[in-house]
Amino acid sequence: MSQTTDNSFSAELEKQGIDGHMVLGHPSGLFVLFFTEMWERFSFYGMRVLLVNFLTTAIIVGSPFSGWGWDPVQAGALYGTYAMLLYISPIFGGILADKYLGYRYAVVIGAAIMTLGHLFMAFNTPLFLYLGLAALVIGTGFFKPNMTSILSEMYKGFPQKKDGAYTIFYMGVNAGAFFGMMLCGYLAEKIGWHWGFGLAGIFMLLGTLQFWFAKPIFGKIGDPPTAEQRAAAKAQKWDTSNPDDKPNPFTKLDTFLIVVMTLLGLGYAFNDPLSKIANIDILSVFQIGDYAGQYVAILTALVLFIFVIISRLIRYTKVVRDRMIAVIIFAFFVIFFWMSFEQGASSLVLFARDYVDRSLTGNSLLIFNTINTLLTVVPLALITYVVFKLTKATFGKAPLSNWVQIICFAALWAIAGWMLYKEFTAESSEITVSWFSILNSFFIISFANMVSKVWESKFNPPASVKYGLGLIVMAIGFGLLAFGAHGLHAGVKVSMVWLVLAYLFHTLGELCLSPVGLSYVSKLVPARMIAFMFGMWYLAIAIGNKLAAILGGQIENITKEYSLSTFFLIFTIVPVVAGVIVILLHPLVKKLMHGVR
Repeated sequence: MSQTTDNSFSAELEKQGIDGHMVLGHPSGLFVLFFTEMWERFSFYGMRVLLVNFLTTAIIVGSPFSGWGWDPVQAGALYGTYAMLLYISPIFGGILADKYLGYRYAVVIGAAIMTLGHLFMAFNTPLFLYLGLAALVIGTGFFKPNMTSILSEMYKGFPQKKDGAYTIFYMGVNAGAFFGMMLCGYLAEKIGWHWGFGLAGIFMLLGTLQFWFAKPIFGKIGDPPTAEQRAAAKAQKWDTSNPDDKPNPFTKLDTFLIVVMTLLGLGYAFNDPLSKIANIDILSVFQIGDYAGQYVAILTALVLFIFVIISRLIRYTKVVRDRMIAVIIFAFFVIFFWMSFEQGASSLVLFARDYVDRSLTGNSLLIFNTINTLLTVVPLALITYVVFKLTKATFGKAPLSNWVQIICFAALWAIAGWMLYKEFTAESSEITVSWFSILNSFFIISFANMVSKVWESKFNPPASVKYGLGLIVMAIGFGLLAFGAHGLHAGVKVSMVWLVLAYLFHTLGELCLSPVGLSYVSKLVPARMIAFMFGMWYLAIAIGNKLAAILGGQIENITKEYSLSTFFLIFTIVPVVAGVIVILLHPLVKKLMHGVR
């Protein structure tokens, strides 16, 4: 039966001018997308794991290991704005691709801009740092939403195979993050920052070329919309027999308020790092008494946002309104999850650098090197096998794409081999700060299938319970850090075991919560409103990321005033309380969902 499905799928793809060769039961185009996403994530996470560490490392004149000597508050403000904008820019990139560019050109444009951004990051000057971050935000806006759009279009006639395709695609995300953080981090911390930032840019460039040269594999998928298609989309009418499908267009007041709240929100995003790094306050005009202008501005934007949401909700039919309220409840609680989980990009990096004993010698070094070798070689060998299968299937159709891929993996093996050789021949070594960050990707790859099997069994809990479990399980990781750091005093460092366990529980929490959200947005919201609600969902994640960086930047201040254990207790107690509340809300949410499971 499976072979018959594969044959019919292949034949259907060939009719559309798409390469019909199957690789591991899926079209070759899926694996082109897999590797394009892998190299983009390699670059993104390779840079991400370095940024806060680089900004806060002490200034050492003339040294390749010299940082900028910022305090964590300044670094958190800059990183938080960058992370926040990364989740907002795809809203605009998706609109441009849908209406004008097409998905494939949008991906190439985004990848090219991101390559330029990584190139800028390799230069050690403030101007190029800010230009690089801006280019990465803009490039992500074009790249991120359109990769999954290409994948979805490819599987349009075979929805039964789509879940498996997304699982494979998600593995590409984690493989890229894993190797990016490992290798960019190693080069940066062992040779110099420029090498780490530069390597991220090189693989982003190669990933872009690999995708561009693979155009013959995709046929017309992702091409710019024709004039006829644009006219048809514009003329599309709602189903008059279904009152729940009735359009709810934005009024002039809605549009005006959205513009105002967007300007206030962006003003806050830029003013936060400007005021903390350069003492430039562009929102001082909004100051009221002792309340800084930027906080008045963002609270005003929040009030306007709530007003617009409520005014729109009351214009929908009861069923649609209730289901949208359920999505809003999920979106609200997702803020608390990412506020805590994203400490991995800020405070946990500083914790690993300053408070964890990373020095190894003798047998402990041998054990670590053995584990690290297995962690590196086994997944790299498996992915190389996929490259071999893809090359064998598509070399005649897209040889240049395959040659770029071969060059990428030859370089990856060479860098990984050099890293392992260097560590095995050392008498003593200090584990890199960035190494701990790879644990999230490793644990996802290890446990994703197991968690998925639980959700498919009779033990599958309701959405609210999954959310609550995700928050509570993640909080356990911070609770372990709080326990491990209890009573810590100057000059004493904790065992790395605490950080490894923390990442384990953070990942298990992510697997409980993260895949659920977007799934329920698509189930609960009518098709014509999905783009709007996805935008709101990503806005919630953007807020969570900004809060994470702000709070993470307070690690030194809270540690000096109270203790390091107190700092981690914040991220233990808040998610647990949020998790318990969302579980208790299950009867209400179930009622609001009107039968959607």
